[in-house]
Amino acid sequence: MQKISTCLWFDGQAAEAAEFYTSIFDNSSIGETVLGPDGNALTVGFEIEGRQFVGLNGGPIFTFNEAVSLVVNCDSQEEVDRYWEALLVGGQESQCGWLKDKFGLSWQIVPTAMPTLLNGPDPEGSQRALEAMMKMRKLDMDLLQKAYDGV
Repeated sequence: MQKISTCLWFDGQAAEAAEFYTSIFDNSSIGETVLGPDGNALTVGFEIEGRQFVGLNGGPIFTFNEAVSLVVNCDSQEEVDRYWEALLVGGQESQCGWLKDKFGLSWQIVPTAMPTLLNGPDPEGSQRALEAMMKMRKLDMDLLQKAYDGV
């Protein structure tokens, strides 16, 4: 068991969310479900890519916002496209690689090349890449690289 895990507060959709997330990511599984007094799931444990989460059906009192997001580091544009499209089902696009899924949870779908492009040895190239990123919703690695290179 991880020393620190993440608890996500849902309004009755913890089991649905766990199934949704584990269907998208490899190396994922659903763990223990604890039932509440009404016989419905109170908490649902699940793991995504080695990271443990607990979905809590806490009711409508609290909702997700952009102050907390999950970052998915992607090695290729294919990965960016795959996770973007899967997590976006029923959700909403934002800017700069951010989206909200159908439960309102914010995700950042980020190419692993981003730190190199935004902090590269060419400050002008990094500025161009940053400006290009600010105009995007889903990040496009090819266009970001071209912006950095000044092409």
